[in-house]
Amino acid sequence: MSTGRQQTVAIVDVYAPSVRLARAFADAGHKVIRVQSTVDVPRVYKPGLDESLLREVFDGNVIHDADVPATLDSLSEFSPDAVIAGGECGVELADLLSETLALPTNGTAHSEARRNKFNQVELLRAAGLRATRQILVESSEHVRSWHNALGGRAVIKPLRSAGNDGVQFCDDPEESMRAFEAIRDAKNIFSVRNEGVVAQEYLVGTEFVVNTVSCESQHRVTDVWRYTKMSANGVADRVSAAVSVPPDHSRYDALTAYAFAVLDALGIQFGPAHLEIMDTAEGPCLVEIGARISGADTAYYAMLAGGESQIEWTIDAYTDPMRFKARSQTPHEVHNHVAMVFLTSPRQGVLRGYPLLAHVEALESFHNQIQIVKPGQPIAVTISDTTEPMMIGLAHPAPSVLERDLLTVHYLDGHGFYDIEMGTA
Repeated sequence: MSTGRQQTVAIVDVYAPSVRLARAFADAGHKVIRVQSTVDVPRVYKPGLDESLLREVFDGNVIHDADVPATLDSLSEFSPDAVIAGGECGVELADLLSETLALPTNGTAHSEARRNKFNQVELLRAAGLRATRQILVESSEHVRSWHNALGGRAVIKPLRSAGNDGVQFCDDPEESMRAFEAIRDAKNIFSVRNEGVVAQEYLVGTEFVVNTVSCESQHRVTDVWRYTKMSANGVADRVSAAVSVPPDHSRYDALTAYAFAVLDALGIQFGPAHLEIMDTAEGPCLVEIGARISGADTAYYAMLAGGESQIEWTIDAYTDPMRFKARSQTPHEVHNHVAMVFLTSPRQGVLRGYPLLAHVEALESFHNQIQIVKPGQPIAVTISDTTEPMMIGLAHPAPSVLERDLLTVHYLDGHGFYDIEMGTA
């Protein structure tokens, strides 16, 4: 791909988590085409949908109606230089369009496995990488028998989806049976009925996020995060915060080496990827991967921590590969220690306010707060990423200050943090 000229980039499924990416391409002087992989907007994106972006950011809009030749014809009118997945649902269509148009692509050979949580793990196993024990559940009796032989805790999850949607931790075979039956016929957060259910062993360890961008199979780590977790509202291992991990962390090299091996095994040669990896006693083991940028506006907080993110590296990967390769030799640094804290509402009803928010805002490392649920709106009991009421951003040069303030936020985030008029949310 040539450099130094305006290029046209098509992004499949630009919704709230990837709007920053689309804006960045436009701000860099490139044309941006939005491609919708579905006619109807998935329900998880509807609350934050901003159609004014069609006028402000995009130079065109293509709606895929399950007719690939028609979509290719419509997209070809814009002569795109790249086709990128903006969201989880857009991964396979982006691979297909980019491959068919002979553009930089991850190809379709392993495209399905990048979305299918069972197949991606099996690809790793075939490549000789550490991979979790699992089955593709065929029936209630199947999962009951498997869990009985496994012993301990199991994780039951939809074959696809994201954001911890439908994920259940089960301590006995009967719980796994109930989880399977609840998941198999449900619609996921993308408004699609679940295509299958995966049962996996429960991995014991510390979970990390490794975010990357690739260009012609050369990989760059842009940011690494460590999850803190809690058990609350009947949900085990709910992620309560993501804390930035500096390159001098004792597990940084092992995690990034494993992440690169996963990217190679799944055929990810171009663009961003979001890997969730459990660091177990036996070494790193993939939880799951998304072949797209990280959500929760992580790129903003990555810039706050280390001055780089998946956004600008993705722009270089597709519009200036030479710059990408030159810059990728520079070491990754962390200037601030940063935490994204995901609050947990213990009740449902109508939110009147956050009476303890001022105490959070007075913390030394307080950076910002994003109210997902505002006073006067319905608030739900938090059981997943999509039911979080607020996110708090913390940042400080000293890790001890950040750790103290993170624990303080967790202490404040309880029943007293929410003034709720009880009722049906």
